[in-house]
Amino acid sequence: MTQKNVAEILKSDSILQEVHVNGWVRTFRSNRFIAINDGSTINNIQCVIDFENTPEDTLKRITTGSAVSIKGTIVESQGKGQSVEIQVSEIEILGDSNADEYPIQPKKHSFEFLRENAHLRVRTNTFSAVMRVRSKLSFAVHKYFQENGFNYVNTPIITGTDAEGAGEMFKVTNFETNKAPLTEDGKIDYSKDFFGKETSLTVSGQLEAETFAMSLGKAYTFGPTFRAENSNTTRHLAEFWMIEPEVAFMDLDGNMDLAEDFIKSVLKDVLETCKDDLAFLDQRLTQEEKSKPQAERSEMSLLNKLKFVVDNNFKRVSYTEAFDILRNSKPNKKKKFQYPINEWGADLQSEHERYLVEKHFKCPVILFDYPANIKAFYMRLNDDGKTVRAMDVLFPGIGEMVGGSQREERFDVLVDKMKALDIDEKELWWYLDLRKYGTAVHSGFGLGFERLVQFTTGMSNIRDVIPFPRTPQNAEF
Repeated sequence: MTQKNVAEILKSDSILQEVHVNGWVRTFRSNRFIAINDGSTINNIQCVIDFENTPEDTLKRITTGSAVSIKGTIVESQGKGQSVEIQVSEIEILGDSNADEYPIQPKKHSFEFLRENAHLRVRTNTFSAVMRVRSKLSFAVHKYFQENGFNYVNTPIITGTDAEGAGEMFKVTNFETNKAPLTEDGKIDYSKDFFGKETSLTVSGQLEAETFAMSLGKAYTFGPTFRAENSNTTRHLAEFWMIEPEVAFMDLDGNMDLAEDFIKSVLKDVLETCKDDLAFLDQRLTQEEKSKPQAERSEMSLLNKLKFVVDNNFKRVSYTEAFDILRNSKPNKKKKFQYPINEWGADLQSEHERYLVEKHFKCPVILFDYPANIKAFYMRLNDDGKTVRAMDVLFPGIGEMVGGSQREERFDVLVDKMKALDIDEKELWWYLDLRKYGTAVHSGFGLGFERLVQFTTGMSNIRDVIPFPRTPQNAEF
C-alpha cells in the first residue's frame, strides 16, 4: 500500500488505488466524514468512515486537531467540493486532541488570537497558505541569484558596525547585568567584554557583502537582521530577513534593472508554484475588502495585483520630480497628509510613497537621486553635491519595498562623508580598504523579505507573514 500525502492523492487519477495517508483532523461530521490535512496543500481530503463497524471508542477520539493514520481506497466523491475521497478501511489515532481545549476550532479566529497561538496557527487555512508561499518565495530568491551568477555569502550576525548609522541596535555582551567593569571616566569598559569591543546584532549584511562583490563580482546575502526600533506598527519587526545583492562594475541604472527583474522573476515563479494557495488568499482578501468603506478598497484583486507587477514596467522618477508632484497634490494642498510636503529635502513617509504608487502613477515606482542628508553615508554623491545615487522601489499597499544605491567608491569622498557624520574611520578601516585597493563602481540594494511576503499574500500585518514575530514587549515562542 502506497503512502502518499494529501496533495498527491488529490492530483491522482488512480481511482480504486489503495493508499495510506497521515494528517490532522480539521472536521468530523455526521460520525462519518473526516476532513484531514497534512500541510502539503491548502485542500483537505475527505475520508469516509464506516461508523457502524468502527468501535465507539475510536469514533470519540476523532476530534479536531487529532493526528490520524488512515488506510483506504481512492474513490470518486459523491459530494460537492472534491473530485476524489478515501473510503476508509483502517484508522489509527496517532495523537489525541481534547476538543474542548484545542484553540484552533473550525470557525473564524481573529489574527490577534492566532498570534497568541502562533505554535498552532499554521494549522489554519490562511496561515498554512501564507507559510507555504513564504517557503516557495524563499526558494525562488535563491534560484534567481544562483541562475544569474551570484555567490551566496553568510555575513556576520554579531557585528561591531552600524551599517545604517541609525543606532537602533541590540547590544551583544557577555557582561552580567550591573556588573560591567568601568573605565576611569565611568563608562563601560568593552575592552574586557567577550569580543574586546562593543558589539551588536546586525542591522544589515551590506557592508560585508560589498567586500565579496569586490572579489567575486556578484554576491548576495539572505539572512536575519535586527532593529531595536520601538515601532509597534503593522509594518515593523525587531527581527526580520533581508535580501541584499551587491554587484561590482554596476551603476545605479543597472541596480534599478536588477531590482525590477528580480522582483518580477520571483513573483512570476510563485504565481506558477503556489496556484491553490494564492487562489485561496485572493478569495480571503476579496472578502476582507468587502468590509471596508468603498473609498478604502483596493482597485485590484490580489492575483491581479501580482500579475500587474509582473507584466508592467516600473515607473522611474527622480526624488525632485516626485517632490513636485507631492507638493502640488490635492492631499497636500488640503492638508490631508499627516506630514505636509513643503520643503525640498523632506524624508518621504509611507503616506507619500503610497500616494505616488496608488493614486498618481498607479504602478510600482522607482524613486532615485535622493537628498544626501536623508540617506546613508555609503551612497555615492552626485556632481550637484546635494543628492546621492540612491533608489527606492515603492509598491502599492506597502510603500518602500527596496532600498538601494550606487555605493561611494571614491576614497576621499567617503572619508569626508564619514567625518561629517562622526563615523569612526578606525571602525571601518576594512571598508575603506576596498576604496584603496582596486576600487570600482559598484551597487546593491536591500529588500525586506517579510514585506515581499506581505505583498504576495495580501496580509495587512507584517506579524502574520513570519512564523514567530519579534516585536516590542513580545518574544513569545
